[in-house]
Amino acid sequence: QVQLVESGGGVVQPGGSLRLSCAASGFTFSSYAMSWYRQAPGKERELVARITSSGGSTNYADSMKGRFTISRDNAKNTVYLQMNSLKPEDTAVYYCNAQSSVMRYWGKGILVTVSS
Repeated sequence: QVQLVESGGGVVQPGGSLRLSCAASGFTFSSYAMSWYRQAPGKERELVARITSSGGSTNYADSMKGRFTISRDNAKNTVYLQMNSLKPEDTAVYYCNAQSSVMRYWGKGILVTVSS
């Protein structure tokens, strides 16, 4: 069955870095655009970053530009989110998302806490 399993979350101090990974299985990973979303307490889920199926194009939410980098390895069926210069307002549950023209899958999410 389809699985998206996030890893790499945890607690980090402001200004620190984390790298999230999302391992995919059960579908043709290289045919899907991949995204990271996040949901902070009391807020709606929002798009963080997106990468096309080939990895040739990326886009980011304005507040993440220059700090976050999304990448993928189609040979490993994995998408990454490198997060630098983290701020307390980046605290949220981060979700991996896979999307094609007809299907959409979600991971269960992983918590990132930015706190001193």
